[in-house]
Amino acid sequence: MSWTYKGAVFMDHMIPEGAVGFVYLMSAIIDGKSVSYIGKKNFYSNRKVKLGKKALPTDKRKKGYKQVQKLDYQNYYSSNDVLKSAAKKGVSIKREIIQICLSKTELTYYETKLQFIYGVLESDMYLNGNILGRFYKIK
Repeated sequence: MSWTYKGAVFMDHMIPEGAVGFVYLMSAIIDGKSVSYIGKKNFYSNRKVKLGKKALPTDKRKKGYKQVQKLDYQNYYSSNDVLKSAAKKGVSIKREIIQICLSKTELTYYETKLQFIYGVLESDMYLNGNILGRFYKIK
């Protein structure tokens, strides 16, 4: 199933210039129970690439360089093990982009804000186990 944003299928050409990622809501029915998850995903990643044999003589002291790489968000089914397992089993998962963000700070802010607004730690409907690694579900 594709990502949706504002009711339409989201495609690569719709990524705004300068956007770093998005906050998402995934929903599914697993074992007869409706579950959801709120998280964030980056569009791009900085990867270190080692210099090859064709490196210029002036580059010999360098160990590598950074390269921006587009991440495969289209096949992403959350960091949550329950959702990943359900996706592998063929369970239909609704994937909705809630907010597109232009900086990493904004991305973390909106993910945290929406997790508190939706009350992900207070409801068994949400699979989120914590917020920022600081706030946890009460067991």
